[in-house]
Amino acid sequence: MRGSETGARAGSAPTPVPAFPPARERVERFARSLDPPLREAAIDALTGDASDRQYFRLRPAAGASAVVCAHAGPIDVDTLPFVNVARLLTLMSLPVPAVLGHDGPLGVLLLEDLGDVTLQAHLAGAPGERLGWYEAAVDLIVRLQAQGQALAAPAFVPYGLAFDLEKLVWELDFFATHFLAGLRGVAPGSAHATALRQEFERLSALLADEPRVLCHRDFHSRNLMVHQARLCVIDFQDARLGPDTYDLVSLLRDSYVDVPDTEQAALIARFRAARATRPGAVVESAEAFEQRFLRMALQRNLKALGTFGFQASVRGNPAYLAHVPRTLASVRSVLVTLDGFDRLGRLLRDTLEELR
Repeated sequence: MRGSETGARAGSAPTPVPAFPPARERVERFARSLDPPLREAAIDALTGDASDRQYFRLRPAAGASAVVCAHAGPIDVDTLPFVNVARLLTLMSLPVPAVLGHDGPLGVLLLEDLGDVTLQAHLAGAPGERLGWYEAAVDLIVRLQAQGQALAAPAFVPYGLAFDLEKLVWELDFFATHFLAGLRGVAPGSAHATALRQEFERLSALLADEPRVLCHRDFHSRNLMVHQARLCVIDFQDARLGPDTYDLVSLLRDSYVDVPDTEQAALIARFRAARATRPGAVVESAEAFEQRFLRMALQRNLKALGTFGFQASVRGNPAYLAHVPRTLASVRSVLVTLDGFDRLGRLLRDTLEELR
């Protein structure tokens, strides 16, 4: 093989790959290319999410601030899922941050600044407002699903992705690998592991067979910003098709905020009433919808536990461990009322004492 034409000669040291500059250095370089007043703005690091992206605020002496999202490597803005999905959601008149600029080689996006107040943070200081804000959030899900059907087109990334059987099972395997084994050190015998995998596949098959709508994929209290007296949506780059219960479960069975059962029931009724007005809506009893909601909640909560385990045991980030008890409590409550999954419940209770 003639490798010397494109690389090092045989026996010589490989050509070193230049290291990608640190995020802050790239943001500073990008800021210098902007017009005043952002060119002279102070640069503040912001708290990141569970991804490898980093965020910085450009804070000018006068005028509006902006946020820079620094990716782990160069980006192609024409194919970047965040930009693609932002265009789609803007067509739906969903409140999302505007994309103000970019530098592909530096791997940065310049975004409208929606502030620091997540729905979770706002409700911590105003718990009496919870129902009103959650009604607004449910209404956003309804709009996303209705407009998502009307605007479906292959040019938008989410319509080529889905919560299919493979994806759903992969997420449950992720839970077994990173929460059970990685975080809790659980090593079930082969018979137990096989039975658990069978139940994961059965649950996932039921979810994968449901009609699909457009899903945000992480529609919860940390990805909803309270900005100028309205909810704005962020972190939507992983949008895809999936069950109509997916985003509703993400919102109401949130790992970060407790939504009382009575309010959950009212919000589910609000969602079902709005869904029933859409053309071609399928008539479904409240009991049937509840069982679909619970199946989705079980998968989603187990997936969240896998993410928390991964962050702690692989990335060395223990911040998410504080949310494990609430998520396990949600799993426990689901197992009490979910029909047809007694075997899965026994397997999980045998593994995790919090579920007993």
